[in-house]
Amino acid sequence: MSKQKMTEQQVTEYCLSLPGAREDYKWGGLRVFSVAGNKMFAVQGLQGAALMFKVADELFLGYCDRPGVRPAPYLARAKWVSMEQPYPMGRDELCDLLQRSHQLVVKRLPKRLQVGLMI
Repeated sequence: MSKQKMTEQQVTEYCLSLPGAREDYKWGGLRVFSVAGNKMFAVQGLQGAALMFKVADELFLGYCDRPGVRPAPYLARAKWVSMEQPYPMGRDELCDLLQRSHQLVVKRLPKRLQVGLMI
């Protein structure tokens, strides 16, 4: 497992590599990664601001107990976490969490929209 930290650019490239992912800029300077048009799976502030993404409901409190990870403002009720740079986890773990966030969102889509988006 790689302990190497990801940069903001590497996070962007990874999120966009996920099936059906696209990016938009919203809310005065946030990069929003979504699938199926408008279903967000990650949000990244510009110039090193926080990275936020969804985690499984049962893992939310455990991640929030980790140093450098906190409930995401305005999105914590939907089980999103937030972290600042340098991200408090290695590349492999962060990629896994971003992929899981993508898949959590995809699984909530209608079956006809899930085609080609599942990993």
